Amino acid sequence: MMKIEVILKPVELHEIRTLNLSAGLRETVCVVFDVLRATSTFVTALHNGAKEIFPNPAESLAEHHKENRPEVLLGGERNGVKIHAFGRDYDFGNSPREYAPEKVKGKTIVSTTTNGTGALLGCSNAKVVLAGSFLNLRATAKYLSENNFKNILLICAGTGKNAALEDALAAGALCEMLSDGKTEVALSDAAQIALAAYQYAKGDLYATVCKSENAKRLLANPDLREDVLFCLQRDVFDLVAVLKNVPSWGPALSARGEAPA
Repeated sequence: MMKIEVILKPVELHEIRTLNLSAGLRETVCVVFDVLRATSTFVTALHNGAKEIFPNPAESLAEHHKENRPEVLLGGERNGVKIHAFGRDYDFGNSPREYAPEKVKGKTIVSTTTNGTGALLGCSNAKVVLAGSFLNLRATAKYLSENNFKNILLICAGTGKNAALEDALAAGALCEMLSDGKTEVALSDAAQIALAAYQYAKGDLYATVCKSENAKRLLANPDLREDVLFCLQRDVFDLVAVLKNVPSWGPALSARGEAPA
């Protein structure tokens, strides 16, 4: 039986790790959702040929990478806006539409965002860590099912300290996909909440997500409003984004399953 748990707020990840300190998350497969926009951006960059993406929670750590490897590209945001720090403008913000093949193919990217990068690193000791989005949802579900994982934790990165509607809906969509398979699935109460929310909203997902805090902020910015619709595309990338440790550098996302664009 596959057991699926969902955490809806960032603080819950810390609580789970604290309560389960002896075992950590070593027997758990984590899927992190930051739909608007970090995980959607990472999946897009990997599809477009990026070699690897190092998530970092702080600009100072991103700067450390840059100083040691000048060839890396810097990406990320604070409050939705591209970062200027340590006397430099970052190469990218956090819009997936910026990460075009001609800019990222074969490149290593270091990214720091408000919530998504911290959520990925917060579960980096898990058995497997995946970056999930609507863009690669089916590929992610297939990977989880085919590997017969038993304990799945879907992590909604949230907005600041709060839950994010779009992340919960993506978690619910993945719950629906996994429940439709041949494997028997047990959903926690939080997973059932996410599933019910998605099933209620999926008839017009865009209209529902447009009511969320993140979407309202993006829609109010003419340069970023198209990101909302872009990030809600379903299954346009047939890849799984896996977080693995790179010696001397730490955890990095890389793609498996799809040839780079």
